[in-house]
Amino acid sequence: MKLVEGFSKWSKLEKINFLADQLEQKKLQSPGNFSVLMQSFWHSDEEAQKIFDEFSENTITNFYFPYGVVPNFLLNGKLYCVPMVIEESSVVAACSKSAKYWRERGGFHARVIDTEKVGQVHFYWQGHPQKLQDFFVAKRGELMAFITPLASNMQARGGGIKSVSLIDKSADDPGLFQLFVTFETCDAMGANFINSILEAIAQRWKEMVMESEDFGGSEKDVSVIMSILSNFTPNCRVRVEVQCPVDQLDDGTMGMTGQEFAFKFSKAIKIAELDVYRATTHNKGIFNGIDAVVVATGNDFRAVEACGHAFASSSGQYRSLSHCTISENIFRYWLEIPMALGTVGGLTGLHPLAQVSLDLLHQPNAGELMQVAASVGLAQNFAALRSLVTTGIQRGHMRMHLMNILNHLEANLDERELAKTHFADRVVSFKAVRELLASLRNYQ
Repeated sequence: MKLVEGFSKWSKLEKINFLADQLEQKKLQSPGNFSVLMQSFWHSDEEAQKIFDEFSENTITNFYFPYGVVPNFLLNGKLYCVPMVIEESSVVAACSKSAKYWRERGGFHARVIDTEKVGQVHFYWQGHPQKLQDFFVAKRGELMAFITPLASNMQARGGGIKSVSLIDKSADDPGLFQLFVTFETCDAMGANFINSILEAIAQRWKEMVMESEDFGGSEKDVSVIMSILSNFTPNCRVRVEVQCPVDQLDDGTMGMTGQEFAFKFSKAIKIAELDVYRATTHNKGIFNGIDAVVVATGNDFRAVEACGHAFASSSGQYRSLSHCTISENIFRYWLEIPMALGTVGGLTGLHPLAQVSLDLLHQPNAGELMQVAASVGLAQNFAALRSLVTTGIQRGHMRMHLMNILNHLEANLDERELAKTHFADRVVSFKAVRELLASLRNYQ
């Protein structure tokens, strides 16, 4: 690809034509194919397409993902139809299966523990840490009085700034301190609100230290490095659980008793609590469910994942996010996880399908959405562990993956139907599907 100047200022078609020319020169695309392909994924509604284009930068087309739903999801006694955006085979089907299984056993039960968000002002200051701490204690009221009016709109909605504290990090790096600020942002993610407040706090803090007669010389110099929210919000947390008598676990399809299933399931959890290799895959499965809901509602799945993985490491070792106990013949299985979600503002308020997702969920507030997302994560984790300790993961997963293989091999409608029948009771693999199609097409 040749060096290009001013690319961001070109029109969308100019960008496409440039890329098409580059690809055609390298014989990676046939003439005209790239441009036609890119435009074929544009939305037919020009206004809608304009909205999509403005989500990001240098956009040339749309990248489609499947939008599925899980109906009959019973959470806190209420039935939901849960939207999920994910391209991975079997995730939606597995979640639907778990939803049905637990609906017949009382459903999922969730509660929000807290919704506290976090921001930090990182700065360097040279002097005795206790002197700065004493100054902060004396001036905290003044600092809060300065920043409180800046949060008036959020306060009117029931949120605002909860606390400000000074953290001494000079033992880690000489002169390093931070102002640690907690927030309540109600139904908004609140990123812009938090960052604006933090920058105002940083500026006022510098002025307060500089203007104070308590400090002299280099003590008056506060070097602010950055003011930014943290995506690690351990107190913005939700808990979801399911439970039932052990003898009710057997639904007649597991090939084992409820007691044997409970034992193997609890040991699968224990392994993920102890072994980082297993814990990584285990938690990835939880996020298969959570991420799909987060994306469908226009929230930031990257922030949710980063926070969840940090939380999984809070003991000093990366561990399972879900847990299980068997006591007095009761099987209890739960997930406790931090996640900061919003139902107003940002992409949630701009993407038309994000609004549809919230409609399907009965226009939840942020706390309710946290409960839905966490419950889907637990449902997905249950489905995966159930398969692992009973039939094995490949049997169900590869059956769902069959359609992707058939698409790759360009199977026609008749071949698809024959393949589905053929693999109804056989192991699916790319090689096996290719051999079946070869036999149907009379070639090797």
